[in-house]
Amino acid sequence: MKLSDGIEQALHAVAMMAGLPDGAVLPATALAEFHGVSASYLLKHLQALSRAGLVHTTPGPKGGYRLNRPAAEITLLDVVLAVDGPEPAFRCKEIRQNGPAPLSARYFKAPCQINAAMLRAERAYRAELSQTTIATLIQQVTSEDQDGAIAQRSCTFLDQYMRPPPS
Repeated sequence: MKLSDGIEQALHAVAMMAGLPDGAVLPATALAEFHGVSASYLLKHLQALSRAGLVHTTPGPKGGYRLNRPAAEITLLDVVLAVDGPEPAFRCKEIRQNGPAPLSARYFKAPCQINAAMLRAERAYRAELSQTTIATLIQQVTSEDQDGAIAQRSCTFLDQYMRPPPS
């Protein structure tokens, strides 16, 4: 299964926004710069996250993005569905009914076994993603950051680019 590049970018952006104090925002351009990605491409995914209700958008020159709910309430599946949509990765087109000398429809009443297997895999994949929150990922990264370099990089970035809540 291949996920779009937007998934990785959206997940990292959401994780970065999890470090913001209440009401503060980060501009999309700063998030893109921090991750070394295209600002216009990331903006497309931030808009999808906003439409899904995962992030709040503050428009204007002092605007930006922040999480709409706590990181402990946002799962990886929430982000994947927001960016790539709810459709399953595998979409059966029933090609077994195509080609020369087609058989009667009575042979195709049961679902295609390939489709059934792929849908089972999709359910397992989604179940795993639904069990992992952004807060869990941050906790794992924090526990592995033995010398504090990752935390320091993130804190420095947030101090430089976050926009405080309006007074």
